[in-house]
Amino acid sequence: MTASPPLAAIASVAAGDTPDSVVVRCLSFSFPFSPPVIHDLSLELPRGSRCLLTGANGAGKTSLLQVLAGKYMVGQDTVRILGRPAFHDIQLVASGDLSYLGPQWRRDIAFAGNNVPMQGDIAAGQMLMGVEGVDPERRDRLIKLLDVDLSWRLNKVSDGQRRRVQICMGLLKPYQVLLLDEITVDMDVVGRLDLLAFFTQECEERGATIIYATHIFDGLESWPTHFAYLEGGRAVRGGPVSGIPELHTGSKLLHVVEGWLRQEKAERRRRQAAAGEQAAAPVAPRISHPLMPSKHMAFFR
Repeated sequence: MTASPPLAAIASVAAGDTPDSVVVRCLSFSFPFSPPVIHDLSLELPRGSRCLLTGANGAGKTSLLQVLAGKYMVGQDTVRILGRPAFHDIQLVASGDLSYLGPQWRRDIAFAGNNVPMQGDIAAGQMLMGVEGVDPERRDRLIKLLDVDLSWRLNKVSDGQRRRVQICMGLLKPYQVLLLDEITVDMDVVGRLDLLAFFTQECEERGATIIYATHIFDGLESWPTHFAYLEGGRAVRGGPVSGIPELHTGSKLLHVVEGWLRQEKAERRRRQAAAGEQAAAPVAPRISHPLMPSKHMAFFR
């Protein structure tokens, strides 16, 4: 089996100074009785890196992030976060060292504090001040950064304002590895750019590692240190930004990714036409992996 190219330099931020925060070795993954969604993918990200994860809908971005978050069982040596197995070491999530904010997180956080629904008649301040073990300075900084009004009643604010409160809660406790899946879709431009600046500071000052999956590229040209483009569950482009020529042509990131997506679409249509499979439905393969994917208890956090 041939692994896809690593998506980050093996060297650490300071030339061998620290081990990689995220290591994936030849990961193949499928949900029960379904075709594989990730194929032989390898990934290495050093401490302090900011990786932008992109690809078409259905490319496997969310599935990859969920596997990295320890939500599904894979081999202990296949996915390592901070040198520990993502699924088997539940303290990664319990300690807050590994944090995942994505679609499932937005639903899971629907109840917070004293079992009060996120859309219930409760003040934002009551929720944010009710989280124990939080550095008050960090909390105040996030409240200011996200422009959260503590008097907001969560049943009366917009989706974007409610999202700000959710993100604020999710970032209250420091993390070492943060996985983000389209968390800024409801935020305005200023709020999103301020949040990205905060993430940059977290990486540069605390050595946090962030993987951010998004389809919104405005203002991201200088944000990532690493890049990963998935196509059909495979890593077809990736690595340090400095090693991807297309990102140094002066074109906007949006136009570069658009070009990749259009090329992928055209090639897929050519393959389908050649094989006469334009209307064929995929057939679920027999399960050949020794470990069946399994939901981890962290899935319900």
